[in-house]
Amino acid sequence: MPSHRYRDIFSRVPVAPVERTWPDRRITTAPLWVPVDLRDGNQALADPMDPERKLRFFELMVAIGYKEIEVGYPSASQTDFDFVRLLATSDLVPDDVTIVVFTPARRDLIERTVESVAGMRGDVVIHMYAATAPVWRDVVLRRTRDELASMIYAGSEEILRLAGDSVRFQFSPEVYNLTEPDYVLELADHLTKQWDATPERPVILNLPATIEAATPNVYADQIEYMHQNLPRRDGVILSVHPHNDRGTGVACAELAVLAGAQRVEGCVFGNGERTGNVDIATLALNLHAQGVDPMIDFSDIDGIREVVEYCTRMPIHPRHPYVGELVYTAFSGTHQDAIRKGFAVQGPGVWEVPYLPIDPADVGRGYEAVVRVNSQSGKGGIAHVLESVYGIRLTPEQEREFAGHVQRHTDATGREASAEELKALYEEVYGCSN
Repeated sequence: MPSHRYRDIFSRVPVAPVERTWPDRRITTAPLWVPVDLRDGNQALADPMDPERKLRFFELMVAIGYKEIEVGYPSASQTDFDFVRLLATSDLVPDDVTIVVFTPARRDLIERTVESVAGMRGDVVIHMYAATAPVWRDVVLRRTRDELASMIYAGSEEILRLAGDSVRFQFSPEVYNLTEPDYVLELADHLTKQWDATPERPVILNLPATIEAATPNVYADQIEYMHQNLPRRDGVILSVHPHNDRGTGVACAELAVLAGAQRVEGCVFGNGERTGNVDIATLALNLHAQGVDPMIDFSDIDGIREVVEYCTRMPIHPRHPYVGELVYTAFSGTHQDAIRKGFAVQGPGVWEVPYLPIDPADVGRGYEAVVRVNSQSGKGGIAHVLESVYGIRLTPEQEREFAGHVQRHTDATGREASAEELKALYEEVYGCSN
């Protein structure tokens, strides 16, 4: 592997020293979750959502309890513009839901964006972004730091002029994690002053890890540095937008919240460019598993998955945390034995069943698929399936004996044995079903 061609993050951008407090903190309340499936997630689809799919996805996000939703990039396509206009001219947006629309820092696109939200009755956030990292400045935008800052300030002035008090403001220095921290502070100081950031009308400063470039602790340090040094901090909602290029998007988001982030942008099950945006369902249910109210409702996770798969035209992986078809299923004999014994003593109190971090019933799953039998399974798992599905109780001697019959059957077929097959084999061996 030509690893010599790459540099670590410390060789690419200054990582400012920070007096760390995040390692000693705990997450005790959920941040504000902001799904970007209709914008960032939609941009990543081979077949972007049509209006019917966008509306179905929006209604899903409202139903499960999101209070701020980024609904599109209205200057990018007529479909997005029309969808935002639909929301602005209908009763589809509940009074307690804030709509976010996305725009580059360009005058003509800002005008189109402001036009799209005209008449929106509820709260609206106009989210302006510009790529700020050195490689993007030099290669893509071909602007110096000062030239790019001037472009950003012109865009923020245009939003203020056109939208005024009718909206709130958000800025993302795209690729924040590869941008010089002093430059981001300079931009944040100007924008929060220009947009008059106050606790009553806060400005959102969103700090994306657009391309994951370091271990999650580095991102946490970068977030805590801004948390400690931002001007007008009490008038700023500090937001993060992790991607998953290194496979650590969830860890980056969790450490960022420990480091001072109050708001997390992501997609319901992690869809997004390249390896995806951060997965909000995993983040929320991780909190649930720690006894913290996630403030969004995943009690019908299979119904949510069905809508997401329909709208994105992409399947959810069977091993995807919390929602995958197999994530509450044990095939291994030792796992099955531990789960069976855990169920036998589990009462209505604190959940403590081995190998099951949450009760599958919390997300609308039944228990029939928790234990499934193949050639790797043991006598405890086989007995559990017969008892839980058919009420057939094996004696300890029968468990040992019948496990041998099942082992020979699954070795011969090379596949999983269904509950029906186990019952039929039991009747073949013992001549009855009770």
